[in-house]
Amino acid sequence: MENEPTSGLAQVLGPWASAFEGLQALIVTYAFSVIGAILILIVGWIVSRVLGNWVKGALKRSSRIDPTVTGFFSVFVRYAVLLVVVIMVLGQFGVQTASIITALGAAGLAIGLALQGTLQNIAAGIMLMVLRPFRVGEYIDAGGITGTVEEIGLFATELKTLDGLYRMAPNSELWNVEVTNYSRLSERRYDLVVGIGYEDDIEKAQSVLMDLARSDERVLSEPAPWAYVSELGDSAVSVTLRYWTKSSDWWITSREMTKAAKIAFDENGISIPFPQVTYSGSLQVEKETENA
Repeated sequence: MENEPTSGLAQVLGPWASAFEGLQALIVTYAFSVIGAILILIVGWIVSRVLGNWVKGALKRSSRIDPTVTGFFSVFVRYAVLLVVVIMVLGQFGVQTASIITALGAAGLAIGLALQGTLQNIAAGIMLMVLRPFRVGEYIDAGGITGTVEEIGLFATELKTLDGLYRMAPNSELWNVEVTNYSRLSERRYDLVVGIGYEDDIEKAQSVLMDLARSDERVLSEPAPWAYVSELGDSAVSVTLRYWTKSSDWWITSREMTKAAKIAFDENGISIPFPQVTYSGSLQVEKETENA
């Protein structure tokens, strides 16, 4: 009779005792795994920050790398390291990481196919920022897309046209075509071609053009300007003035020099012929008959 309370208590505490023993076994079994996982997380977090900052600093030291690309690559490296850390932590608990990697690869492939055009623009944007065929503030012509570059993003590039219009072009369209950058080099050449009559003095025409070049402060002395006969046309002798200016002065200088050449030729009695059509007398009689 005395053993009845003891046996009843054992029956009540028996399941709890079994659960405690099982929990104790789990703790003993996974204690090192938990500690290892915590250590991996701490070390992985530190390594990701260090690598991210190192990549960011290394890219910043290069003048050819755009700041947008610098931030993108530093964040990419950081999260790539964290992804590897998470997979290592799961491996500590016996999870089959090979299947996880396979699933991530399949998901990445599906996302890549779904966002093929977007990823193509991102890849082109990164290449544009790394190789930098054009920068913000430069005037370009890329496969017929012209304008001053306002911003270069990962997906598209924003431009402003000469007539003040806003234009956004996908990066893939700018990367796959030939790009002409009108602002990159500091100096630019212009050939001013003026036709004079066959009866006019060629030497005098060349001298007038050279005087125009020397009198304009925007025309560079080196390379030196040069006036020469470039063509003997049907109705005119083409005299060319070749000179160099700073790229920022090229547009306005070329227009003002064209006007100045016309005025100077008029003042010096040098004619600038233009195409003329002369009708024979018979043709004029036919037209008068038709009009009557």
